Amino acid sequence: MAEKGLKKWVITITVITASLLELIDTTIVNVSLPQMQGNLGATLEDIAWITTGYAVANVIILPMSGWLGSRFGRKNYFLASIIIFTIASFLCGNATTLEELVLFRIVQGLAGGGLISTAQAILLETWPKEEVGTATALFGLGAVVGPTVGPTIGGYITDHFSWPWIFYVNIPVGAIAAYATYTFVKETPRSGKGTPIDWWGILLLAIAVGSLQTVLEKGETEDWFATPYITALSIASVLGIILFIWREFSTDHPIVNFKIMRHRSFSVGMFTSFVLGFGLYGSVFVFPIFCQNLLGFSAQQTGEILFPGGLVTIAMMPFIGKMLQKGIPAQFMATVGMFLFFIFSHMLSKSTLASGTSDFFWPLVIRGVGMALLFVPLTTLAIQDLRGAEIGQGTGLNNMMRQLGGSFGIAALTTLIHIRQGFHRTVLLENVNAYNPAFVEKFNAMVRSFMAKGYSLLDAQQVALKAMDLSVLKQTLLLTYSDAYWVAGGILLCSIPLLYLQKFKKNKNVPVDVH
Repeated sequence: MAEKGLKKWVITITVITASLLELIDTTIVNVSLPQMQGNLGATLEDIAWITTGYAVANVIILPMSGWLGSRFGRKNYFLASIIIFTIASFLCGNATTLEELVLFRIVQGLAGGGLISTAQAILLETWPKEEVGTATALFGLGAVVGPTVGPTIGGYITDHFSWPWIFYVNIPVGAIAAYATYTFVKETPRSGKGTPIDWWGILLLAIAVGSLQTVLEKGETEDWFATPYITALSIASVLGIILFIWREFSTDHPIVNFKIMRHRSFSVGMFTSFVLGFGLYGSVFVFPIFCQNLLGFSAQQTGEILFPGGLVTIAMMPFIGKMLQKGIPAQFMATVGMFLFFIFSHMLSKSTLASGTSDFFWPLVIRGVGMALLFVPLTTLAIQDLRGAEIGQGTGLNNMMRQLGGSFGIAALTTLIHIRQGFHRTVLLENVNAYNPAFVEKFNAMVRSFMAKGYSLLDAQQVALKAMDLSVLKQTLLLTYSDAYWVAGGILLCSIPLLYLQKFKKNKNVPVDVH
C-alpha cells in the first residue's frame, strides 16, 4: 500500500540518498588514484583494482538483489546493505595496504549493488500507482547525477584533504539513511523461506558476470587476448552465461527469474538500458580524459564543468515524471533524448585545442536535458508490464544491464582511442617531411624563434622537432577524441528504432510490488 504525506517524502529522500552514495562511489575514487598509488606504494596497474573490484562485485549482486530482497524482506535487505556499505567505507579509509583496500572495496561493491535495485523497488512501492512516473524520475536523479558529480566531489576532497576522506564522508550519511530506513520504511513479508537456495545459480552468476566485468575493466590495459588470464576469463564468461541461463530455466527455485523476459517491453528495455549505460558512463569517461590530458584542466576544474549539466538533469526530472503522467508517450520523449545526446556528441567532436570552459557549457546542458529524457522513459517502458515480485527481479536486471552497458562503453571507447590514435598519428606524420612547404615554413619559423632566444642552430632544430612532435601528438589526440564522441552519439542515434518495439501506453500505471 502506498504511503502519503510527510512519510512518503522521508522514505523517498532516504532511499535516493542511500542509492546516491553507491552511485557516487563508482566514480569518486578515480581522481584520487594517483594519491592512493603514492601513499600505498602500488603500481598503476595494481591500483586500478580498487575500481575494478568494486565494479565486479557491484554487477554480480545486481541481478541477485530481487531474490535477496524477497527472501530476507526488502526492508531488512536494504537496511543490511546500508550498514555493510557504511562499515566498509570506514574500513576502506582505514586501509594501510593495497590488498586491504581492494578487499574492502569489494565488500562495499557487494553492499552497494543491493542498494540500487532495492531502493527503486521501495520507491515504486511507496508512491501511488498513478504517480509512478514521478517516483521513477526522482530515483533517476541519483542514477544520472551520481556518476557526474562523483569526480567533482572526489577532486575537491583530493585537493583539500587526504584520500581516506573520500570514504569517510559516507559514514554520517549512511548512519542517517540506516536510521531513517529502520524507522520509516515498512516491513515486507519474506517469500521463499524454507525453499532450497540455488547455490549453483549463485556460483555460475558470479563466474559469468564477474569474469565479463573483469574482462571489460582490464582488457584494454592488458592488451586483450594477448594476456592469458583475459582469454581464460573471456571463455569463463561465455560458458558461465550459457550454463547460468540453462540452470535458471531448469530449476524450480531460480535466483534470477528469466520468465519475466516474456514481457516484450522488458526484453527490449534490457537493450535500451544497455545503450543508456553506454552513453552515460562512456561520455563521462571520455570527457574528463579529454579535458585533463589534452586541455590541461585539473580534476576539480573538470568536475566543475560537468556540474551544470547535472543540475539541469535534476531540474528536468520532475517535469519528465509529470509529462509521463499526462500521457505523453515515453517513446517520443526517449527519441528526443537520444537526438539531444547525438547533438551533444556532435558539438564536442568540433572541439579544438583552444577550447575553454565556456565552450562546453551548452553541450553539457544539452546532454543534461537528454539524459533526463532518457532515463525515466526508458526505465518506465522496461518495467511497465511487470507484476508483483517481478518488479524486484526486473529492476535488478535492468540496473545490471545499464552497468554492463557502461562497462562495455568504457572498454569499447578505450580500445577505439588506442586504435584511432595510431591511425591518425600515421596520417599526420605523412605531412611532416621536407617536401611539405607548410611544414618547412613552420619548422624554419620555429628554428628562427629559438635561435633568437639564444639557442645554437643545432639545438634550435632539435627543440623545434620536439615541439613539432608535441603538436602532432596533440592533433592526434584531438582527432581521436572526436572519433570517440561520434561513436558514442551514433550508437544512441541508431538505437531509436528499438524504442518503437515496446508497447504504447498512455498512462504508465506501473503495478507496485506488494511482496
